[in-house]
Amino acid sequence: MTEVYLDNSATTRCLPSVATLMTKIMCEDYGNPSSMHRKGMEAEKYIKWSKEIIARNLKVQEKEILFTSGGTESDNIALIGGAMANARAGRHIITTRIEHPAVLQTCAYLEEQGFEVTYLPVDKNGVIRLADLEKAITRNTIIVSIMHVNNEIGSIQPIAEAGKLIKHINPNTLFHVDAVQGFGKFKIYPKRMNIDMLSVSAHKIHGPKGVGFLYINEKAKVRPIIFGGGQQKGMRSGTENVPAIAGMAQAVDEIYTDMEQKVAHLYEIKERFINGVRKIDGTKINGLTGLESAPHVVSVSIQGIRSEVMLHALEDRGIYVSAGSACASNKPQVSATLKAIGVEKQYLDSTLRFSFSSFTTVEEIDYTISQMYDIIPMLRRYTRH
Repeated sequence: MTEVYLDNSATTRCLPSVATLMTKIMCEDYGNPSSMHRKGMEAEKYIKWSKEIIARNLKVQEKEILFTSGGTESDNIALIGGAMANARAGRHIITTRIEHPAVLQTCAYLEEQGFEVTYLPVDKNGVIRLADLEKAITRNTIIVSIMHVNNEIGSIQPIAEAGKLIKHINPNTLFHVDAVQGFGKFKIYPKRMNIDMLSVSAHKIHGPKGVGFLYINEKAKVRPIIFGGGQQKGMRSGTENVPAIAGMAQAVDEIYTDMEQKVAHLYEIKERFINGVRKIDGTKINGLTGLESAPHVVSVSIQGIRSEVMLHALEDRGIYVSAGSACASNKPQVSATLKAIGVEKQYLDSTLRFSFSSFTTVEEIDYTISQMYDIIPMLRRYTRH
């Protein structure tokens, strides 16, 4: 049976070069980077090499890269660590209604700790209005957290414009960007874009799961939230996951090589997919399309068919997709993003996310469209009205 993986926003296939490098480190260069002997120094070299690659591509300093277990931990450190370090300056935080749960639930926790959180609305395409951001910033605002690319509908936020606005109104406000879905698809330069903290996860860019990094501007005040042996200058204690960190750096190096061609391919297959889906009766694309949206994410609502039913029908044909965000797809809850952009009630439980990678082929897109043409009318015949 043909197998088509279109759930790349949930996770990506690991690059062979990443797996090879990680195996070598686990089996040969397996020392603890904190150890003072040769084995330890060999491991430490991988840490330094990884920082060099990431810092070079972001055009930041190596000392500004903090290795974490992934996007969720990076978001938590940025928000909790940033809030606790700057609580004397103010207790106001701004974010949006369509953030990843790693941000929304962390903000909810901070509200319990006495911080005030403003949740910015978005328009029908899932984009914030800079005027709303401008009105929300006060002298007590210590953090603004805005995701770069939405993980469900692929909307792109005006990060550079937001950063400029934030620093103009309150230069002391920290600007955090969750770039888990945007990194590797767009060139991101924190210094130029006034970003103080940037969260990234390796497994979204063909690296290993369980590792990521947080860029922290050297001038930003952030407290550690994990304590222990004092690794990474005390900012994140715990023995570094050397194989995963090096695997992530290898993935970063490869994703940035010929990035323009890879992104162009993604936009090409995305357009082909959307054009095919739009010919199917009772389907609706959520959010913007084309260059105004992320190249790898498409949200499709299918009238009259529950997302879970459609997901498994596609799975039976060897096609793998998500019912919204994979981080919450196993929970019976309505997508906050779809509600925020005003998706009609009839579509809230009838939406799938298709997401692509540079490995996705035109043939896979055509196969998926052909199977949807076959499946959707069949499922509608068995749907109760």
